[in-house]
Amino acid sequence: MKIVCISDTHSLHHRIQGIPDGDVLIHAGDCLGAGTLGDVEDLNHWLGTLPHRHKIVIAGNHDAAFQETPYLAREALNNATYLEDSGVEIEGVRFWGSPWTPPFMDWWFMLGRGQPLYEKWKLIPDNTDVLITHGPPRGIGDEVSLGFLCFNAGCVDLLLRIDQLSLKAHVFGHIHEGYGEYMRGATRLINASTCTVRYRPINPPIALDIDE
Repeated sequence: MKIVCISDTHSLHHRIQGIPDGDVLIHAGDCLGAGTLGDVEDLNHWLGTLPHRHKIVIAGNHDAAFQETPYLAREALNNATYLEDSGVEIEGVRFWGSPWTPPFMDWWFMLGRGQPLYEKWKLIPDNTDVLITHGPPRGIGDEVSLGFLCFNAGCVDLLLRIDQLSLKAHVFGHIHEGYGEYMRGATRLINASTCTVRYRPINPPIALDIDE
């Protein structure tokens, strides 16, 4: 199975070039710009033009419509499978998606570190093959630089949970400057942020092959 990963497109998806064909397209959140239902409809139309047989979308901290008007947003996204603390099995590969991140300014789908996020990560089934979260685990593709201030924005409880799993891949975004591929043991981790830190949608989609 060929999986193509993007994230953090912020309604700039029409400017992405060179999206490879594949079996599954994953969007790991922050798919919207202003976060409106109109943004969802535009994203949905664009997704419908892509050749991938399956598309999976999760929300991120900019995707207001999926938290404020969840029924309408999900109804508008009919060209993809939307996951929110839920999963889907495609051709024997088990996917699980979750939008939550630790507080990072005042946005959507944010929970306090510690018990609130721990409870969300407990929901991830032990037999998950591909985990999709909007935010990164602690210390992996999560370093933020704000002038003289540098810090790791990832979630330590998420890191502990992925260490308990036998994942084939973990796909995330959120921290644009962390774009790239990483390894933790045998697990491949992908920060698929399409936009750079200056919100230019020029980071190429990342493709991987998963054994079914």
